Amino acid sequence: MPLTLPQRDQHGVIPHDHSEILPDDLVIRRVSAAWTVPDPKAPGGKRLSSMAFEKSSGTNGGMSVDLKRQIEEAGEDAKAWVTSPRWTASVTLRVRDLRAEGFQVGFDPLDDNAHHGEVWGSFSKSKKKKLMSICAWFVPLDGVSLGDHQSTS
Repeated sequence: MPLTLPQRDQHGVIPHDHSEILPDDLVIRRVSAAWTVPDPKAPGGKRLSSMAFEKSSGTNGGMSVDLKRQIEEAGEDAKAWVTSPRWTASVTLRVRDLRAEGFQVGFDPLDDNAHHGEVWGSFSKSKKKKLMSICAWFVPLDGVSLGDHQSTS
């Protein structure tokens, strides 16, 4: 079922918590191989960097995500949808967990991505560490750990 279009201002979509994005929904954060750091304690010698959880620049900038349920309801393969030469891996985050951390999760369709969303809130060092602890691999990056845990979805 298509989501209601969000309100926009001169800076883009207005940050909001979209009620049609359900607590058990998953958002997918695309990951670049450049967002890894050496970690001798990690099983593969590398782990995902907190850079993977940065917000976009700009007045209304949030962390870009893809909305998994919307991708699948459109008949698309979610793993194929989020994977490209630039974005070779991805992690998922449960909406209820994001909201529990004080984030807003909203719909922000783009011309080239009808299933695009944003996560808005404070992306402090401690919040990025928390995001790392609650994410799970969706499309894993070979040899890269998710920090102290090894979740997969």
